[in-house]
Amino acid sequence: MRHGKKINHLGRQTAHRKAMLANMACSLIEHKRINTTVAKAKALKQFVEPLVTKSKEDTTHNRRIVFSKLRDKDAITELFREVAPKVGDRPGGYTRIIKLGNRLGDNADMALIELVDYNEIYNVNKPEKKKSTRRAGRGKKSADTAQTKPEASADDKKNEGNEE
Repeated sequence: MRHGKKINHLGRQTAHRKAMLANMACSLIEHKRINTTVAKAKALKQFVEPLVTKSKEDTTHNRRIVFSKLRDKDAITELFREVAPKVGDRPGGYTRIIKLGNRLGDNADMALIELVDYNEIYNVNKPEKKKSTRRAGRGKKSADTAQTKPEASADDKKNEGNEE
């Protein structure tokens, strides 16, 4: 039984696994999408998403936390300067995993993992969405103002001019 065992070890020792995920995260930040196996993509998603969340607030402390995981100054610079402003309004879900089928050599399940806001195919015809809050209960005010003063229609305006 695997009670409480959440981490996929990917058949590697801890140091090797951490180094591999850091290298893959740097490649993902640099190239915006990479091809890998499904298991590695799922592990990478859990590794990268907290780092992107940290990068939304550019402080020295957050940079040091991210550097302790990635160990690549160029990747951190790109993450904080280019990626973070683009995903600043998104509350999570910065990566997307697309399954590609099986690899020819060993029949491994392959996947494409990419940063969501950098895909031009999905984001072509989408208009810019206004910033919305996740809190409920603010809709009453706009509904009340609509009921208090209805606009006069064009026919009413014509009739007002004819009465005089």
